[in-house]
Amino acid sequence: MRLFAALPIPDEIAQPLLGIQHGVPGARWRPRENFHITLCFFGEIVDPVMARELDEELARITAPPLCLTLGAAGIFGGREPRALWIGFKPNPALESLATACKHAAQRLGIKIERKTYIPHITLAYCRGTLNVDAARFMEQMNGFAAPDFEADSFALYRSHLGTDPASYVPQAKYMLDGS
Repeated sequence: MRLFAALPIPDEIAQPLLGIQHGVPGARWRPRENFHITLCFFGEIVDPVMARELDEELARITAPPLCLTLGAAGIFGGREPRALWIGFKPNPALESLATACKHAAQRLGIKIERKTYIPHITLAYCRGTLNVDAARFMEQMNGFAAPDFEADSFALYRSHLGTDPASYVPQAKYMLDGS
């Protein structure tokens, strides 16, 4: 099982994002059901006991609800764009939750990729997209605004690859109530 922890995206944020998904050659736009903010990617967990233990560790996380504000758009991939995304304004509580998810996995011996955490919603994966087209999209995103939103839960998701787009199925839900 490919597992990851993420925050779901409410409709009032997802709907406006769907409206901007156009005009970039080579972009494979993500459907509404794939919008999320990854907190931690755990990778392939083959042992069902390990998956259950991960669920138990995530359930122990205590954190308050998060107020999130969309930020700047970005591109992963450098000279050859791989993904278009929209990020979030800095939020220490969000980073703390992501760190707590990472530590939960590490306590179980799950190796986590060592890379800078960039909270974002992936809007498209790119194949053959030119830098100039990706840059034009990012410029258009400068004027994009959506309301702040509150995240009151996060989930453990299982990803199913092999189809385009991949499907993400929630396995467990964890409330953010600060207790």
